[in-house]
Amino acid sequence: MNLPQEVLLAEPRGFCAGVDRAIEIVERALQKFGAPIYVRHEIVHNTYVVNDLKAKGAIFIEALSDVPPGATLVFSAHGVSKAVQMEAHARGFSVFDATCPLVTKVHVEVAKLAQEGYEFIMIGHKGHPEVEGTMGQLDHGIHLVEDVADVARVQPLQTAKLAVVTQTTLSVDDAAEITAAVRARFPQVREPKQQDICYATQNRQDAVKVLSPQVDLVIVVGSPTSSNSNRLRELAAKLGTTAYMVDSADELRPEWFKGIARVGLTAGASAPEILVKQVIDRIKALGAVSVRSMNGIEETVKFPLPKGLKLDAATGLELAERRPETGAA
Repeated sequence: MNLPQEVLLAEPRGFCAGVDRAIEIVERALQKFGAPIYVRHEIVHNTYVVNDLKAKGAIFIEALSDVPPGATLVFSAHGVSKAVQMEAHARGFSVFDATCPLVTKVHVEVAKLAQEGYEFIMIGHKGHPEVEGTMGQLDHGIHLVEDVADVARVQPLQTAKLAVVTQTTLSVDDAAEITAAVRARFPQVREPKQQDICYATQNRQDAVKVLSPQVDLVIVVGSPTSSNSNRLRELAAKLGTTAYMVDSADELRPEWFKGIARVGLTAGASAPEILVKQVIDRIKALGAVSVRSMNGIEETVKFPLPKGLKLDAATGLELAERRPETGAA
């Protein structure tokens, strides 16, 4: 039987700046305040990351009633509703907000336009914590659409002031298609000056578009709950390449690689590189003899940490060292 000969690595792949920042917020909080640190929802959607932080003393909860009075609480990278923010404040928790700044940008835009009398159409996946957080910035006037068919059914109270926002981890192409349907039905709809889909989601999808035609099989490293990882697998399949998503190397099946010469490998924005290395080792054990990286965009984005997480200078971990940059490279 033919075995894989080569692994082609997508660039960029794996952690984005928002994920890096969120994990660092939990780790610094643990260093500074000691265990346990409570985290509302999975800090990022990756099983390995969550289990690693659990081992270090993080406790993941969904209901704030599960957090003892006076505890330190971290909001996940996906963001939270106004109601959750107010409840955390009322309960007197010490809160650090790990919401990705690109999600916060959407929240700020929604709040600003709502004051001007706008209603919103939100493109996203029902039940996803980021969608719940963004829609929860308002108590009315924000309507979720998941696909083009939903656009025909949505009934805003008025259309003179209508704006569209999107979940940051959607398929770029799907979001464009749904936005076009919104524009066709509501020609005067206001769209974001810069699209809401984050630079990292865009870059990883663009890399898969380059990768897929060059390989016989695409493996995406990512957890089932990770929206952006699921979109990468769907995109590769849409481009005509067989694609699977795995949470770890243990999920790789030898039969996937029968008759496969070249394997493409990428990872969602919440998947750590250690998992990619383990998948490479497993594919090598199945016969691959070479690994090479594609050329791709080098990401230099960094986001500042919240105030109050500056550690002792002796540790060498100084907040001042992390200067924010804007936009992707």
